This record gives sequence, structure tokens and C-alpha cells, in this order.
Amino acid sequence: MATLRPAAELRSERTQPERTFTALGTRHVVERIEPGLHIIATPIGNLGDITLRALRALAAADAILAEDTRVSRQLLGHYAIDTQLIAYHEHNAAQMRPRVLSRLTKGQAIGLISDAGTPLISDPGYKLVVECVAAGISVRSLPGPSAVLAALTTAGLPTDRFFFEGFLPHKSAARRTRANALASIPATLVFYEAPSRLAGTLADLSAELGPRRAAVARELTKFYEEMRRDSLPKLAAFYAAAEPPRGEIVIVVGPPFAAQEISAESLDNEIQEATLEGLSTKDAAAVVAARTGLPRREVYARALRLAGKSQ
Repeated sequence: MATLRPAAELRSERTQPERTFTALGTRHVVERIEPGLHIIATPIGNLGDITLRALRALAAADAILAEDTRVSRQLLGHYAIDTQLIAYHEHNAAQMRPRVLSRLTKGQAIGLISDAGTPLISDPGYKLVVECVAAGISVRSLPGPSAVLAALTTAGLPTDRFFFEGFLPHKSAARRTRANALASIPATLVFYEAPSRLAGTLADLSAELGPRRAAVARELTKFYEEMRRDSLPKLAAFYAAAEPPRGEIVIVVGPPFAAQEISAESLDNEIQEATLEGLSTKDAAAVVAARTGLPRREVYARALRLAGKSQ
């Protein structure tokens, strides 16, 4: 005998279609996920890098916050996911956060994704997480692709300690000031950069950090993936002579050289050689400091004394 069920319950089921995704030619039905904010890493290029856990969460969420819904719609379309997409980016975040928090406090599950990679890494989302934590709303991470780690682990530079800076300032003077502030950090440095600024950034890093080993990663995990490894001066010269590259760029710079025991005479010779290469006193001091591991101010003071003697 059939069991009679309330009409309201039947109507509720009819208005809530199955949550599904399709991968490798198979359609998967997923159950709802726990309420709260789900930070979901997405591919940085190769769509095959997404995790099954991420696909389940994207399909099961009540809504997905996306930096650019046009980009994210391509990813969801590839896996036949029709979850509601909501634009959430630096220009509308302040207005959107109260609405998102309202939905979360009502027990909804909302995913947060960026255009590519792990959210919050040079992408919007930090303030939303802070407010969720303050409100006692669950925040979960679904880890996955990250351009920072992909570049770091393939650059051939030390990985035991690294410092992620993100994007340097757009203007050269500010960029050099910031690069100089990072010079003494005893770790591999990782930067994001736009293709149009790559040559200028490499030139400024070379001037402030000297001939450190470095790598430029482009289009990671994509068909035209490229990793170019050399010293900063040589990379700067290469990209200065080339057309601006296309795609996403990550710069990885090795840590400072260990400080050397160097005599005053040898230090003076290093400074004079750098000056003869056409560098200003300040730039020559930066190069020699990076090469020898000596404090930059100490080398600059020595360079100024030498410049005064030669005049």
C-alpha cells in the first residue's frame, strides 16, 4: 500500500531539483553540504586539475560567489553545474557582504571561488572570512590549485622558506623601494605580475636584489606553459628585448646570498667595477650588497665615500 505524504512535502521536493555534476562522462548526484562558507580552489589553467570534492561542493552549494561570473560560468558549464552564480569582487564586496552574511546566517551553504586558483591569494574574500568568523559562521577550505605553489615547486629555487608578496607597485620608484625592503628576507620571494609590466619589474628587481637566481613562470598548467630560469639581470635583459608575453605571470626569486668575508679593498673593487658598468652609486651599492650579502646601507655608505674621493 502506498504511503500518503503531505502535499507541502511533495511540492517542496518538486521545487528542489537534484544537484548534479558531470565528470568523465558520468553524471553524479550530490547531497547537500554543510551550511557555511566554503572556500573552493579552482584550476589555474587545466580544467582537469579540479578535485572531486570541489565539484561536489560547487554542485551542492546554494550559491557561488565568483570574482568574474563570465569566467566561472565556463568552468561550471564544463562540468554541467547550474548552481546560482553571484558576482563578488573588489568593487562590490562592501555592498554584497551583508547580503551574503544574511544568507549564511539562515543556514545556507555558499561557495567562494576566484577566477583561478585558491581564493583570497591576491583575490577578494579576506573581509568576508573575517566577518564570518566574527559571526560564528563555519568557514571551510577545499584546497587545490595555486599558482604560487606551482611556480615555487618548479622554479628550481629553495622551497624550505618562501615569502609571497603578490603584486608589486605599478610605478618604478615605489616598486624599487618595496623590493629593497624585501632584500634582506632570508627566503625565496614570489611575485605576481602583469605581462605589460614584467620587463620593468625584472629590471627593478635586478637593480635592488642583484644577480640572484630567478625564474619567470607563464601560463602554468596551460598548453603554452613556460618556465624561464636565469639570473635576474639576464631575465631582465631578455624580456626588455622581447615583446610583452601573454598570460598569467609568476616571478620567483632566490634568497639573498650568504654574507661573505670580504676585505675593504675587495669591497672597493666590487663597487668600482659595478660603477664602471654604468650604474649609479645607489644602484652599484645595491648590486654589490646583493652579491656579497653585506648590508645595503653599509655598502652604499662605502660607495659614497669612494665617489667623493674620485671627484
